[in-house]
Amino acid sequence: MKKLILVSALFLASLCGTSFSQVTQRDSAIFIQQKNEFFDSVETSLHAFYHRNDTVVRKAISVDFSKFDAPESISDFTRYWANPSISQGNTGTCWCFSTTSFLESEVYRLTHRKMKFSEMYTVYWEYVDKARGFVESRGTSRFAEGSEANAVLRVWKEHGVVPENDYTGLLNGQPFHDHSKLIAEMRSYLQSVKEENAWDEATVVNTIKSILDHYLGTPPAEIKVDGQMMTPKQYLDNVVKLNLDDYVSIVSFSDRPYYTWTEYNVADNWWHSKAYINVPLHVFMDTIKHAIRSGYTMAIWGDVSEPGINGQAGIAVIPSYDIPSQYINASARIFRFYNGTTGDDHGIHLIGYTHKDGKDWYLIKDSASGIRNNKTHPGYFFYSEDYVKLKMLGIMLPKSAIPEIAKKMGM
Repeated sequence: MKKLILVSALFLASLCGTSFSQVTQRDSAIFIQQKNEFFDSVETSLHAFYHRNDTVVRKAISVDFSKFDAPESISDFTRYWANPSISQGNTGTCWCFSTTSFLESEVYRLTHRKMKFSEMYTVYWEYVDKARGFVESRGTSRFAEGSEANAVLRVWKEHGVVPENDYTGLLNGQPFHDHSKLIAEMRSYLQSVKEENAWDEATVVNTIKSILDHYLGTPPAEIKVDGQMMTPKQYLDNVVKLNLDDYVSIVSFSDRPYYTWTEYNVADNWWHSKAYINVPLHVFMDTIKHAIRSGYTMAIWGDVSEPGINGQAGIAVIPSYDIPSQYINASARIFRFYNGTTGDDHGIHLIGYTHKDGKDWYLIKDSASGIRNNKTHPGYFFYSEDYVKLKMLGIMLPKSAIPEIAKKMGM
């Protein structure tokens, strides 16, 4: 009897092993010297501009991308209009580049007008808002380069927006954006404010503005559009004509009630915004799939510090040695968020999709330097469905793209 049980157990184990090997790709890791040729060119150009001379050697573990059957070109995707990918340079302003790109695509979706807005105009006023928040919180509010997609909505509502040509944020002859000296000087000043207990808001804000004016230029109080002078707010209201109240952010965290407004608990949500709708993971993924197939693009953000994402390869995947595809669920997702392996690293713009081998791939417009090293689609990533499901933390969409969620939330 024991022998029969043992033989049966071995037989079942062999069946399980066979089944598992048939559905699970066995990926391998390789050790590479991490390269970012485009960012090296950015640094070289900026070093010449600033007369600097320093280098950094990077090494990292990476997945062996040769084993993945990914889409080969942008032409494999159904995609929607977006301005060409541009570089954010040496800055932490992906949140603004991605959301600005998304709102440009929204203008085109609604009106078929192709417009290009200034990212640095928004960034300027976000720094000012952060300085004001630093004073109000007596130095406990975070002051850094990062922020969130809905910060763009907040800044536009208060300060309006301007075309890219009216405010580039680049000094004369400066080849790329570089906020390294800017952020260092503002932080040093705010630290002195905290140490001296000098909490006069007007003085602090005016000083921060003077630093920003030096590095980025003074933002225009008026711009000329078709021969008419108008303020940035008038340009937003009368020319751009986007209803910013139509846009909402969606997240999926299993540690809090679904279909409620929640705070996005990351450092770059420095003002503790609670304007995020929390939904189950399957709804999060179904929303992405339905929206992109219905003609909507979306701002999206999450983690990009994984061995399964690489700019030279131009794809983002989840290797089986991290977690097999069939085990990616809400628990795996929240586990990584709380142990710190999934972070709020980067904002991007999802502009297309394709379906391959039973799963979606998403076309991602990216402003970071890494993806500009790809030889076939520089400026664009191909994200696997698994990568989005496990590592992307939130999306921004218009209410018309989420009718069922909007109904549940009473919007």
